[in-house]
Amino acid sequence: MTLSSTAAIKAAPTDVLGSVDALIAGLASVGYIASKRIATALYMAIHLQKPILVEGSAGVGKTELALSTATLLNQPLIRMQCYEGLDESKALYEWKYGKQLLYTQILKDRMGAALADAPDMDAAMDRLHGIGDLFFSEPFLEPRPLMKALKEDDGCVLLIDEIDKSDEAFEAFLLEVLSAYQVSIPELGVIKAKTPPLVFLTSNNVRDLGDALKRRCLHLHIPLPDAALERKIVASRVPDIEATLTAELVGFVQSLRTLDLRKSPSISETVDWARALILLNADSLDVEVVRDTLNVLLKFEPDINAVEPQIGELLRRPAA
Repeated sequence: MTLSSTAAIKAAPTDVLGSVDALIAGLASVGYIASKRIATALYMAIHLQKPILVEGSAGVGKTELALSTATLLNQPLIRMQCYEGLDESKALYEWKYGKQLLYTQILKDRMGAALADAPDMDAAMDRLHGIGDLFFSEPFLEPRPLMKALKEDDGCVLLIDEIDKSDEAFEAFLLEVLSAYQVSIPELGVIKAKTPPLVFLTSNNVRDLGDALKRRCLHLHIPLPDAALERKIVASRVPDIEATLTAELVGFVQSLRTLDLRKSPSISETVDWARALILLNADSLDVEVVRDTLNVLLKFEPDINAVEPQIGELLRRPAA
């Protein structure tokens, strides 16, 4: 068993990582309803000490899987949101330039005394080089998410969110972190994790990821849930909802996904809609309540305009 999986098992509830079924139950206890495929991929990622690349459309629970896993394992979550232009200084570390400048001003006033007893120019230069090295040491280092994760002695969950929004150059930079759980800093050398983090990378498929990155990861695609799984998710996330209303709203959402829409509702919209219906004291669906709350499910006006004339038919379709 690897060091990271051992640390995770120590932090997690008893036997929760003992099997895939136990992991499914453990995730359910923290509010995440996982399919067998999701739990199997997570089980392998933990025990094989491999990053896991989670793909799927927005709102299917990719980020939530990392959040729930951190809660289940009782480990800190360190999140890095990716975007175009993200570089090493924002992801790994920066130097505390303000602190360096302050110390420079302090040393400036004392420089004469520090060099006064130097026997020659070479000795004076050696002392100056020593002072320069001091400014590029760990006390002057500002760690960013990747370094913070590597420096967590007891391990953590590292979420690299929406990796597909970053540039290819940053993707290449990640390869050392994901393969050896270490980074190279010119001024300090190699920093290696004492306990490798459990790494989640999420992607909405905005662009294709490189083969080198994919080879270092286990792959998990989370599809939109079927009706049975979606009912379980809604019941878990909105415990006050009646079973009959859950069945109606899930049936309606499943029907919406058969239409040619710009953005079909995902599970996050289904949960939001369930909460909205509870807020409005709705105990069943009818054309009026669906029309008034359709903007919770659909995010584009052309989709709303296309669906409104079909609400009655879509409400009848699940029963049929």
